[in-house]
Amino acid sequence: MEILAVRLRSLRKEQHLRQSDVAEALKTALITYQRYEAGERDPNAPMIVAMADFYGVSADYLLGRRDERL
Repeated sequence: MEILAVRLRSLRKEQHLRQSDVAEALKTALITYQRYEAGERDPNAPMIVAMADFYGVSADYLLGRRDERL
């Protein structure tokens, strides 16, 4: 999902975080999070919810279903 990858990267950079910071907070491997941001891997539903909670946005925003963050 290209939109998911773009939004994850953008949100992380807005908060001045490293990929390793996010991976640690989400309790996932760094390479796994890097693949999400690169659009090489799609997260499962629980991970999408965890990412939305972490970044303070809706899952619909992450998935490109809405342009409003909440």
